[in-house]
This record gives sequence, structure tokens and C-alpha cells, in this order.
Amino acid sequence: MSGWSSLPPLGLYIHLPWCVQKCPYCDFNSHELRLDMSEAGYITALLADLDFELSLAAIQGRELQSLFIGGGTPSLFSADSIDQLLEGVRQRITCAPGMEVTLEANPGTLEQGRYQGYRQAGVNRLSIGVQSFHSDSLARLGRIHGRDEVFEAIESARGARFDSINLDLMCGLPGQSMAMACADVELALAAAPEHLSYYQLTIEPNTAFHHKLPRAMPSDDTAGDIQAAGCRLLEAAGYIQYEVSAYMREGYACQHNLNYWRFGDYIGIGAGAHGKLTNALTGCIERSWRVKRPEAYMAGAGSAAAVSGRRELDSSDRLIEFLMNALRLKAGFEVGLFTERTGLVEADLWSRLEGLLEQGLLVHHDGRVKTSETGWIFLDDVVAALL
Repeated sequence: MSGWSSLPPLGLYIHLPWCVQKCPYCDFNSHELRLDMSEAGYITALLADLDFELSLAAIQGRELQSLFIGGGTPSLFSADSIDQLLEGVRQRITCAPGMEVTLEANPGTLEQGRYQGYRQAGVNRLSIGVQSFHSDSLARLGRIHGRDEVFEAIESARGARFDSINLDLMCGLPGQSMAMACADVELALAAAPEHLSYYQLTIEPNTAFHHKLPRAMPSDDTAGDIQAAGCRLLEAAGYIQYEVSAYMREGYACQHNLNYWRFGDYIGIGAGAHGKLTNALTGCIERSWRVKRPEAYMAGAGSAAAVSGRRELDSSDRLIEFLMNALRLKAGFEVGLFTERTGLVEADLWSRLEGLLEQGLLVHHDGRVKTSETGWIFLDDVVAALL
């Protein structure tokens, strides 16, 4: 391939890796906050890293469509630091008017006074890590907040003029009954967020829960029943499920995450951050990832020393990665998007999907491919078949 007729939308992911303490279920690159952690030093490193990444031919002249600050707990950083970061981004790359800018926050009372400053800095979407409203569940998950702090955080965010709020909610928790899980969903609905991420607790490798499984974990069948009941409550309240674990009120889909699921491009900066970029001249699609340790990242930022690795995606990678992401969307994908984002031909798509279409797990109608009702229920099996 010599080039592309059009390039995917471009997002920016920024990773702030520190937390007050590491949650036992978390497999993200997060580190417990140290007293000698330098906010100013890390912001300087991020902007130096961005300068390095923007020097690449794959990015030059492109406009940023979305920005997501994740972690870790980004809301541990002061509003002044976030303002400096976002201003530095705006100085370095053209940003689309009204671009979605998301910041993840935990509902600790220490951080709520910063919401006004975040909003003034340009953050217009807040994602609050609730996980549960039950104190026992929160304690088992290693969370440092309680139910009251959640409502206080939401009230503070509304007071700071945030009109796009996401709540993260987990189910299938240790010791969680059906009644507790449904109560969590109902309390989340009472807060009237514009978006709600609702997903089962999974035990990931290299986590404390993987090394020592918590007691009273629900069976797979029970966890599935709990999640299904929660989904019914969300749908009855008018929330639209547009992705496996994402529910929205009309018009409030997370644009940054949609770009991931549609095989869009994104720059990744910060310790352990991942990125994906399409090169217009060569036709190559490359994934990259930064070194994980914050100290090593900061020392190398602004040069290739901060990059842990790069890998060009071959045809098989592109096919599988596109399908694994796009089929997570309830609406599936337009066939034209497959060729546009991967550079492959339609024949590559049909050769991989033929069996799933024949089994009725996928449907093809009006130029769009998506899971059938049965395929949506058994999405894990659909993905396994693709692999």
C-alpha cells in the first residue's frame, strides 16, 4: 500500500499513573503516590513527549478530535497542572472546535474543590470512578471513598458546570447479592449521569486479586444474571446501550472511546501509555507503548528513550483488531469503514466472517455488519471464533 485516501480521526490519550493506593483488581499501569512526586516535572515530561511524537510524519498537519486524561487518578493533579497541560497541548496541535476533553476522577473529598478549576482549564467531560455505593463492596475493592462522597462529587461537578458526567459502576463483586447490585444501579440512576459504564469485575493477571482470589466471588452464571438485571434497569430508565459496557443518554456517547472502537488513531503519552497511528505516505499502521515506570519515563521523555516499543500491524493484525473492536458496538460497523480504516479489501473481511454469518451470530444488512441478538449475548464466543 502506498497511501490512504483519508486518515482516521486522531485522539490523544494522556496517562497520569499515580493513585493514593493500588486497588487489588486493577491491572492498569498505576503506582502509589509518593511524597516526592513532582507534578510540574511530570507535566514538563508529557509535553516533551508530545513534542517528540508530533515530529513524526504520521501526525503532521492533523487535527485533534478528542482528548482523554486517564490513570491512575488524574484528579490527584491540581487544576493549575491540568490547565498547564491542556494549554501546552493547544499550543502544539490544532484542536477541533468543541473537542471532547475527558478527565478521570475519584470521588474523594480532597479533590472536589478542584472541579471548577478543571472546567475552567477546558475539561468538559468528567468520568467518576464509583464502582459501588455499598461500603462493604467498596472496602473489598480497596476503594478509599464511601457512598456520600460519590453524591458530593457529582454535586460539586454539577456546580462546576459539568453537563457531561460518566459514572463507572462494577457488578459481580465479592459478596454482592442481586439486591445489592440492583440497588447500586438505582443509586447511580438517581444521580442522573449522562453516561454510565457498567461492567463485571474480572480477575486479571498480575493483580492482587489474581494472586489471592477474594472470598464469596459469585459464580459466572450468577454474575451474568446480576449484570443482565442491571442492564434491564438501565434500559428501562432510558439509557441506550451502544457498546458492551457503555450506556448513554441520547447524544452523550464517549467520542474518544468510539474512536478506539472504530479503529481510529490516537497518540499515547505518559508512563505506560499506548498509541496507534496510520502513516498516510507509507500505508503502515503502527502501535507504540511508553515505558511503564514513571521515573524512567520522565528521564527519557522527549526522545526515543521514553518509548518501550513499536510494532507495525500486518494484514492479520488489522483484520482481527478492527473486528474485535467494532463488533463491541451494538450498531456494528459499515463495510466501507473496514476498508477505510484497515487498508484491506472486502474479500479479506468476508473470508473471516463467512462462518459467523452462516451460524446467524452476525448479520449483514444495508452495508452494515453487526452481531445478531444471539451473537450479542455470546459476544465472547464470536470474538473467540475470530481469533
